[in-house]
Amino acid sequence: MEIPVINQSGQAAGTVEVDEAVFDVPMNHSLVHQVVVAYQANKRQGTHDTKTRGEVSGGGRKPWIQKHTGRARQGSIRSPQWRHGGTVFGPHPRDYRQQIPRRMRQLALKCAISEKIRQGGLVCIDSLDSLDGKTKSMVTLLSSLGLSKTTLVVTEEATANVAQSGRNLKQVWSLPVNQLNAHELLRRTTVLITRDALKKGEAQWAASPDRRPAAVRAGNAGEDAQEA
Repeated sequence: MEIPVINQSGQAAGTVEVDEAVFDVPMNHSLVHQVVVAYQANKRQGTHDTKTRGEVSGGGRKPWIQKHTGRARQGSIRSPQWRHGGTVFGPHPRDYRQQIPRRMRQLALKCAISEKIRQGGLVCIDSLDSLDGKTKSMVTLLSSLGLSKTTLVVTEEATANVAQSGRNLKQVWSLPVNQLNAHELLRRTTVLITRDALKKGEAQWAASPDRRPAAVRAGNAGEDAQEA
């Protein structure tokens, strides 16, 4: 599978050969949805809190006697039915984190980036040498490439010039390829990725993680060798 490469002027600069097993994966909507929801949940701090009737200050004395007043019996002015009273079933600090297996995260990433390619939302560029840390250089580059919508700039490594050039632009985000995930891909219209970052990402995403214990992997390898 070949992906066209352009230079910083927007002109064709050849192609790059990539693995179809990584960049031509069928879309799995249910898997991508599950992974994106987990990413969003993991961003929640979970520090929300409300006070119950036992936590609200005041209310230590019974408002009036139990009987012979003609009014409903009350035990505290901080009961939930009172103004300034406690909150019933309100939120309290909790952890929203969801654990997603690494294989699911990688497959969701492959599905998202493959869909970007099929929809023409991935642009591969030979380099980003023209970015000098100034916002004007990023504006000039995006104008030359004809990119006006939300854009995610992906580099091989964390680059200060790229980050500084786009940090003042509301529609531009940048990050290294090792931090790329399905959530970041789907949030932006266009992905601008360098050729080196594309090849590095291919090497990372093509490797299928084997999280079995080393002893189990070694034992299975020995059995396979004996059968051969």
